[in-house]
Amino acid sequence: MSAKHIGVVACSSEGAALCYRTICLVGAERLGPYGHPEVSMHTPPLAEYVKCLDRQDWPGVGELMLASAAKLAKIGADFLICPDNTIHQALPYIEARLPLPWLHIAAVVADAAAARGFRRLGLLGTRWLVESAVYPEKLAARGLACVQPSRDERQELNRIIMDELVCGVIRPEAVAYTQRVIGRMRELDCDAVVLGCTEIPLLIDDANSVLPTLDSTRLLARAAVSRAVDLEAAAV
Repeated sequence: MSAKHIGVVACSSEGAALCYRTICLVGAERLGPYGHPEVSMHTPPLAEYVKCLDRQDWPGVGELMLASAAKLAKIGADFLICPDNTIHQALPYIEARLPLPWLHIAAVVADAAAARGFRRLGLLGTRWLVESAVYPEKLAARGLACVQPSRDERQELNRIIMDELVCGVIRPEAVAYTQRVIGRMRELDCDAVVLGCTEIPLLIDDANSVLPTLDSTRLLARAAVSRAVDLEAAAV
């Protein structure tokens, strides 16, 4: 069975690695032992993204994404994914110039949430993400509500993500803190929680969360395999 070539516009190593690994594992489920779609990945140093994030330079973030997209198109990718929720905030700045179709991570998560019958979702992620319209817009388009962490929770989750998770550091204290945030979201009548940072699945999953989880990293990987193999997943 032939499959499309997946281009991965990567940002942080941990989230990109989990996405790549999932593509390969899910690909084998669909294509047989050791089978998966062709995958290519490009990323500049994370430091380049962080410089732009720290100064809220979203056009600059977009240009970094676009440069990766152009390189992936040049080597034969058929469509693009980005296993990083935060930098999707820059997508509107470059959407018209993208060389290939793009699977939007928040749209993939919103589709999965709607399919599972969820209606009110808590959102975990960096402070840049949870203060943006990336998820509220995609969820609202499917009739779903979005609940963000409090200001203090945003700051601490951002610290955990940027100081620990993107560096591959997993601390029990971070797990416990994230569980408390999810518990508060359950008290706010959320029926599921979006793991809206591609590293958060390293901390939290259905086994240790009081709410069902929507793992943006693995959902994106599965959607990419489906598009590559079935050629039916919608690009945004």
